[in-house]
Amino acid sequence: MTKKIHFHKMHGTGNDYIYINTLKYTIVNPEEKAIQWSKYHTGIGSDGLVLIGTSDRADFSMRIFNADGSEAGMCGNASRCIGKYVYEQGLTSKTRLTLDTLSGIKTLKLQIDNRQVKTVTVDMGTPGVDGRPVTVKADGNTYEGTVASMGNPHFVIIVDDIDKIDLATAGPLIENNPLFPDRTNVEFAEIKDSSNIRMRVWERGSGITMACGTGACATLAVCAAKGLTNREAGIIMDGGTLSILWDENNRIQMTGDAVHVFEGDISEQEE
Repeated sequence: MTKKIHFHKMHGTGNDYIYINTLKYTIVNPEEKAIQWSKYHTGIGSDGLVLIGTSDRADFSMRIFNADGSEAGMCGNASRCIGKYVYEQGLTSKTRLTLDTLSGIKTLKLQIDNRQVKTVTVDMGTPGVDGRPVTVKADGNTYEGTVASMGNPHFVIIVDDIDKIDLATAGPLIENNPLFPDRTNVEFAEIKDSSNIRMRVWERGSGITMACGTGACATLAVCAAKGLTNREAGIIMDGGTLSILWDENNRIQMTGDAVHVFEGDISEQEE
C-alpha cells in the first residue's frame, strides 16, 4: 500500500532541497528517503532532504539530510527557505523566528514584500577559525587552507585563480582526507577585492553545489581573520551572491534569497 507525501522544492542561491512538513507527514528512514528522492533522474532531484518540525525551545525545528543520506548539523540556505515556507504557508505571522537545529538555535529575520518573503537574514552564530595553516595533498597538488566551523566543518583554501581548480577531482579527495575524521566541506576562495570574494564549494555528502550558506560564512570569517577582506563582503557563488557580515558582537549575519520552485506529491510505500 502506498501513501502520498506533499513536498515543496525550494532553493537558496541555487542550493536546492526537498522540504517536508512533518507536522503533516511522518517520514520514516529519512536517510534512505534523502538518497532516493534526491536523485535527479529517478527522484525529485535535489541536494538533500529538509524536515520542518516542532520544537519545545524554538518556533520550528530543522533536520537536514544530504543527498548521500548523512545528516548535516546546519545549512544556511535551507534555513532561509524554511523561513519563507512557514510564513507563506500560514504557519506563522512572525517576521522574526527561531529555528532549532543540530548546531543550536538560529534566529531568522524575514524581509517581506507584498506578503512574500524575498530575502532572509540568519544569525549564524560565532564562527570558529583555526589560524594555523593546514596542508593537504590531492591529485598530485598541495593545498594550504584553514579549518573553520559554522556548526559544521569547513576547510577554506584561498587561491589566485579559482577557474584553474578542478573541483570535481580535488573536492572529494580533500573531503575524505584522514586529517578530517568527520569529513569536511571544502571551499575554494578567490579574493576579488576587500568586499567581494568568489567561492566554489564541494559540500560534504552532496558534492559540487551551486552555493553553501555555512561555507560562505566560513569563507568570510577566514578571509577577514587573516586581514585580507573587510568583515562584510559579498560571497559570489555559482548560484548567486550572499551578503555576509561578521558583526561587532562576533556573530555572522547571512542575508540571501529564498525561492520556491515547485510543489507536488511523491508516493511512498507504507511500512
